[in-house]
Amino acid sequence: MTLVFVETDADGQVTLTSAEAVTFARIHARTLLSLLPDGGASNAGNTEAVVVGDLSEDAVAELGRLGVETIHHLEHPELEEYSAAAWAQAIVDIAPASGTLLASGTPRGMELMAHAAVRTGERMAANVVSADDDGLLRQVFGGTAFERLRLDGNLQVLTVAGHACTPEETTPADPEVLEYELEIAEEDLRTRVVRTETEDADDASGLTSARAVVGAGRGVGSENGFGEVLELVDHLGGALGVSRVVTGLGWRPHVEQVGQTGSRISPDVYIACGISGAIQHMAGVEGAKTLVAINTDEEATMVQRADYAIIGDLHEVVAAVNEEIVRRRG
Repeated sequence: MTLVFVETDADGQVTLTSAEAVTFARIHARTLLSLLPDGGASNAGNTEAVVVGDLSEDAVAELGRLGVETIHHLEHPELEEYSAAAWAQAIVDIAPASGTLLASGTPRGMELMAHAAVRTGERMAANVVSADDDGLLRQVFGGTAFERLRLDGNLQVLTVAGHACTPEETTPADPEVLEYELEIAEEDLRTRVVRTETEDADDASGLTSARAVVGAGRGVGSENGFGEVLELVDHLGGALGVSRVVTGLGWRPHVEQVGQTGSRISPDVYIACGISGAIQHMAGVEGAKTLVAINTDEEATMVQRADYAIIGDLHEVVAAVNEEIVRRRG
């Protein structure tokens, strides 16, 4: 089978990246099995999910709409708080001997799959974006290059790059939920979360879920140079995203940073204002459906990779755009 580790949020909903991973698994299930040494001949290619901790009715229903036929529910008092070793072992205990074990490429998904690979003695492929008869295709170097590979073990362990595919519902299933009697080894609990503190200022959900994101880089000039950009954000009902340089200079909070060490976004449109397009930043915006660049440098990476580019001073260009929006809205 193809088994997907699914993350849920505080409200019990399946996270966006996990929905993407489930869709990836369902679409590529037979291909993934065909890459196994035995060709997966003995398996029909079912897509199953594993959830650790609370499992809400909403999550069960959503996974059913995504095509999951079986949900393995791992619940135990010692698993209520995150422990990479304990969670990974619990997942390994119910993982198939032959098949695919995968998760979305989030920090938790990466950590768990790395533990699972070590514990099963298998190799792991991170940031996979597709699978075909020639093997797995994965991102490397922050998404600026791709690598083709095959995993030669009986169990393929991998993570799916964020926004490698769009969540797609299919004919709804009524998933069977399997419960387990778990035994947790004390040595696997040596490192675990003991307390979680959340600050409102660190909430990036608005940025990662926005349909329109306006990006701002060093080109704004100073911490007081965001006026036109923020006005455009308001007009579009979107969110502000900034480059690492901007947060490094202390102009904006880290929660607004987009990139490899910030948020990865997939808006309908991303408007990059005064952003050159460093590798780390491009890795965070690769999921954008339409990329617009505003920059004085026509050779900038962002301009070269944009769907549309405007060469000019961002303050003048954005101010003109804002003026036109106001005019058209009357």
